[in-house]
Amino acid sequence: MLFLQLVLLAVLLPEGDSEDDSQEPVSFRVIRTSSLYNRSWTQNQGSVWLDDVQIHAWDNKNRTFVFRWPWAQGDLSNEERMEADQLFYSNYIFYNLVYHDHVSQWQLEYPFQVQMEIGCELRIGEPFSGFMRYAYQGTDLIRFQNTSWRPSPKGGSRAQQASSVFNQYHEDNEFTHELITGYCPRYVLSLLDVGKADLQRQVRPEAWLSAGPSPGPGRLQLVCHVSGFYPKPVQVMWMRGEQEQQGTQREQPYSVGLVFLVVIVPLVLLAGLAWWLWKRWKAHWRPQCMDFPSEREPSSPSSSTYLNPAQH
Repeated sequence: MLFLQLVLLAVLLPEGDSEDDSQEPVSFRVIRTSSLYNRSWTQNQGSVWLDDVQIHAWDNKNRTFVFRWPWAQGDLSNEERMEADQLFYSNYIFYNLVYHDHVSQWQLEYPFQVQMEIGCELRIGEPFSGFMRYAYQGTDLIRFQNTSWRPSPKGGSRAQQASSVFNQYHEDNEFTHELITGYCPRYVLSLLDVGKADLQRQVRPEAWLSAGPSPGPGRLQLVCHVSGFYPKPVQVMWMRGEQEQQGTQREQPYSVGLVFLVVIVPLVLLAGLAWWLWKRWKAHWRPQCMDFPSEREPSSPSSSTYLNPAQH
């Protein structure tokens, strides 16, 4: 007789004596995507994640992060939070300008997208590891290592040129190093402390069976559905006695990165269509056109399309 064995995985470092459990990392990531349509029109999306829990979303109108959980501020004061928001905003505006200034040299072609990821990871018994990396059109470009930028092998000559330029900004690089090795670990530890009631909660999964497409005459295919669990995906397997049944197809959970791509790719296509329509409209009504502001807001009367995904 078949029965279902469910194993609930923890979103944070799980308690226990298992060596494998102790190696489960806690990851903190800030993700930002900038769509650069021309020198005067840039749209930004952003989000902040603690493992697979989104804790902040970027508010383009107010140019700040908004909390999705009451504890997402950690134990930071309002002054510290505002300072961090301003530093982050100034940082990515600065690097967007760097891309604008080197469009010809790096052979960039409007419109294009720049993705940035910055954060740190914690493993029990190991020091924090910080990271920051940039991608161009979804392909790795450069990444921060120690106190300098290194080109990605996939980036070719463009990555070589970009890393050379970014390495000229010594003061910004020192700030980045302190951000990912000092500020980030302190912030993550405070999040794990003040948010532990939500981060460590566990909700048992619910499972039910249904009949799938018949694999052949006189044969029945059973499908097991699992839902309602928290935090991470469960591991599902069919068992006969103490033995796992071979030939079963396991459910593949959706990763944060996959969900991010599923959301972003359609938005990129829509943004490209909006840009094309805007170019046609501008060419037709050129005598009546006015210059666009450097950052379009959702409430701007001249803005016909605005992308603001809720994210991963």
